[in-house]
Amino acid sequence: MIRFGLLGTGHWAAETQGAALARHPGVEFVGVWGRSPAKATTVADRYGVRAHADLDTLLSQVDAVAIALPPDIQGDLALRAARAGRHLLLDKPVALTVEAADLLVAEVDARDLASVVFFTNRFHANVADFLAHAATRPWASARATLYASIFTPGGPYADSAWRREHGGLWDLGPHALSLILPVLGPVERVEALAGVGGISHVLLRHTGGATSTLSLSLDAPVAVNEVVYYGRDGAVPLVEGRPGSSVDAFGTAIDALIGQVGTASPRHACDVRFGRDVVAVLAAAQAAVDGVTPRSGAAT
Repeated sequence: MIRFGLLGTGHWAAETQGAALARHPGVEFVGVWGRSPAKATTVADRYGVRAHADLDTLLSQVDAVAIALPPDIQGDLALRAARAGRHLLLDKPVALTVEAADLLVAEVDARDLASVVFFTNRFHANVADFLAHAATRPWASARATLYASIFTPGGPYADSAWRREHGGLWDLGPHALSLILPVLGPVERVEALAGVGGISHVLLRHTGGATSTLSLSLDAPVAVNEVVYYGRDGAVPLVEGRPGSSVDAFGTAIDALIGQVGTASPRHACDVRFGRDVVAVLAAAQAAVDGVTPRSGAAT
């Protein structure tokens, strides 16, 4: 049994991470910490665990933490947990700067900690199988169009301050990159610009010569979720449909973390190193949107 603490009290923490931790047979769900003690108590009571006002107290009682907090806050708390020797099950993106992500990778490496970043689609079996097969084939390009409409009043993310500030690039960009990088490979050049309606357009050149484009928005009038790969066989869309819920997928992520614990030099395809590479691409794209030079060189 792996003793887990949950850091975060929002919709994702309560409905996905908390639910998966509570029902996983290999987990002892120890407690919840949040920036709001009242909300921490609400989530903890729901799952029959203890709410902690002091983070260090919770860290002293667990083997691992699952974090569902805004990325700037997650980066600092994940580093704090890693320095306490705790394994990490993180949300995406792992941080908002490459520097913060590098610090986290260094700490995880130094302590041989297990880590998994929850890129949701990567933990659905049919998507994982599709990507494994796609990675063995040659591709010229790929396109991801991810449009959402999350700011409708009453929605679970309508009041998400970090999503309003950083937009689809940082919220949906990690999802897109998690489906493109494993197939087309690392990125060597990044260009990006902002479009109307809060859309971010990103153009990537991968080290093998392939290119990919991302169009991302959290405030679109109509939702679109398309990922297509282009090669000798023409256009091949990402497999449609996801078996199971986000709770099921998070359970698979828990399995992945537990599978690394106790191994020498733990590694996973979606660990903090991959999370860092995703942040590097997003940071380069943000710099391009902001007109900061250089616009290229965000190799992963």
